[in-house]
Amino acid sequence: MKELIVATNNISKIQEVKKILNNIKIISLEDINLKIEFSEDKKTFEENAIEKAKKIVNITKKACIADDSGLCIEYLNDFPGVETKRFLGREATQEDRNNYLIKKLNKVINKEKRKAKMVTCIAFVDNYGNEKVFKGFLEGYISNKRRGKNGFGFDEIFEIQTGRTLAELSEEEKNKISSRKIALEALKNFLINYTYL
Repeated sequence: MKELIVATNNISKIQEVKKILNNIKIISLEDINLKIEFSEDKKTFEENAIEKAKKIVNITKKACIADDSGLCIEYLNDFPGVETKRFLGREATQEDRNNYLIKKLNKVINKEKRKAKMVTCIAFVDNYGNEKVFKGFLEGYISNKRRGKNGFGFDEIFEIQTGRTLAELSEEEKNKISSRKIALEALKNFLINYTYL
């Protein structure tokens, strides 16, 4: 069976990857007892994802995927973008970030001006020097309050076309449309014919 290391400590992400790449043995950093912090200080999602994957490949000599994801809000010139995880500093909680963005847009009544998109870039890097990036996008809006109990990250403030937030969807519903799902499906199609794993 093909094997892939996933460069994350996020259990929710690991579960999502396992469900979509169900024909591949997914190995987490915890599985190989690797504790590592990623700086994520590049200017683009793609660069951050590639750097993370390369770091793990250099240590393990095994193929790795890494993602960098973010929220881009049109009204705020695509802020927070690549700064999504740290725009309030590393000590801030996800609740802090969600509340901050709701407050930032509290005077923006027109829904069309609250447009946003979730972006996921997944980098695949192997020990042979091959690198490839797969992207996924989900268009939506920033809701005017936190809604829903499912999901993680910005799910409770990211509203899709139906008017529900991602956190109001079941896991199955979300996995059909998420930006990570779209990027992972593209990766899955690539790996079907990839013989170096």
